[in-house]
Amino acid sequence: MANDEHLSLLRQGISAWNAWREANPTVSPDLRQASLAGFNLHDANLTGANLQEADLTGVQASRVHLFSANLHKARLQDANLQDADLIGANLQLANLQHANLQGALLLLANLEGANLQAADLRRADLREANFARANLDGALMQDADLRGAIALGEPSSVESRS
Repeated sequence: MANDEHLSLLRQGISAWNAWREANPTVSPDLRQASLAGFNLHDANLTGANLQEADLTGVQASRVHLFSANLHKARLQDANLQDADLIGANLQLANLQHANLQGALLLLANLEGANLQAADLRRADLREANFARANLDGALMQDADLRGAIALGEPSSVESRS
């Protein structure tokens, strides 16, 4: 369960949240299983946050900072993560169906078993990302950087699609 103090701070708005993060850089926010569907997280500093099994359906999170965040089994359907920093994030078994990840930084991200069906990954940096057993059916990947990406098992296939 999420830390009530962390949830309360986030609900106060991104300015209050980011000010708290700046004053508490060593704290790892605990937002496990939080219900944040439809939230505006644009430009939020969620670096290192634990969002395991959180409901982030339809969030507006362009340019969000999720560097090294734990999003294991998170629900991110229809989320706007355009230009988000997800470097080193754990997205194992996350549902990113129809998510907008255009221009996102997913370098070294773990997307093993993730559902990326119909996700928009155009211009995303996916270098050395792990797509083992990920569902990429209908994903848009034009101009994505896939150097060193790992794609093992079914139904994953890492390739540019129109």
